[in-house]
Amino acid sequence: MGTRASELLRVVHENPDITRADAARRVGIGTGAATELVARLTAAELISERPAGPAGRGRPTTVLQPHPRGPLVLGVAFAHETWRAEVVQLGGEVVASDGDEQMAGAYGEGERILLEVKARLTRLRRRFRGRIRGMGVSVPGLVAMDRLVEASTLGWSGLDMGILWPNAPVVALGNDATFAASAESCRGAAVGAAVALHVRVDAGLGGALVESGRVLTGAVGLGGEFGHMPFAPDDVHCPCGARGCWGASLDGGALARLLGEPAPTEPVAYARRVVARAARAGAGSPEHDAVTAVAARLGRGIAGLVNAVDPDLVTVGGLGVDYLAAASRALDDAYLAGLMAFRRKDPPPVLAAELLEGGPVAGAAEEAWARLWPLLPT
Repeated sequence: MGTRASELLRVVHENPDITRADAARRVGIGTGAATELVARLTAAELISERPAGPAGRGRPTTVLQPHPRGPLVLGVAFAHETWRAEVVQLGGEVVASDGDEQMAGAYGEGERILLEVKARLTRLRRRFRGRIRGMGVSVPGLVAMDRLVEASTLGWSGLDMGILWPNAPVVALGNDATFAASAESCRGAAVGAAVALHVRVDAGLGGALVESGRVLTGAVGLGGEFGHMPFAPDDVHCPCGARGCWGASLDGGALARLLGEPAPTEPVAYARRVVARAARAGAGSPEHDAVTAVAARLGRGIAGLVNAVDPDLVTVGGLGVDYLAAASRALDDAYLAGLMAFRRKDPPPVLAAELLEGGPVAGAAEEAWARLWPLLPT
């Protein structure tokens, strides 16, 4: 597809119901060229037009929107305990979904889980009769060159995620925190930020730096493994095999150690139960003290990242949202104390992610769209 056609589709995707005139300005073309280009994309059943509102004097204004028979993408996200799939049209609207279920016995059983999910995804694809053109897959683990290296919290290693859709025209595989960062910059709390830092706490911790909407993932895609920086004491063991990893000091296992309770089998669900118990018990309770301590660890680590990468805002997702809501004072105090002094008068704000648990699946769909633009026929 031509560069201008691809750019126009991207503009419509990022700005649903944009007028033709505004889209033309963003692409950098005149009204005549825009009219011709819109006609081509409409004939190819990629976009459509509708009146912008009640007709007035002069030529009516129209807005651009997805074609009712247009292409779709599939976003799939695996978490430590659940999976979810969404069918997403141009503009980001979800038109169908599946999943949100516990992955029973998922640890070490990646191939079985993938085959079970594949059957569900195949039904979704058949439902839309060939309109789904690509897929993005988010996983809670290390991804390099579109290959899953390891998901240590799931016991998955070296799996071929392409089994979910063999011979798919587009498959984008990425880390869950990386995709969540992309989604927050496209449609969440970091829209418009020049440089945004995203930190996501789940069964581990990851994130990404996003510059002008582009996620910086490193040479082979392994960037953003913030949770494996040695910010914690050396006696904290991490599933990755290292000691002192920051992420292992923030998860459900960390809360259990502080409370003297057994290591949880479902660390995310356990952490949220502890946060709820802390809210009921109030200040001075063991649960409140544990949540406060973990929130302070999160704030101190974020300060270290801000000192290192110089973002203009920080978003926190996953359990980070719970910690921010439950112990914002402890998190903020530790964050400010860890910043270099010159930053404290005007520190980058630390904001809760807007897309919450939907960030990874939304980001997976966004990456699928990004790879699909040049392949759509016009």
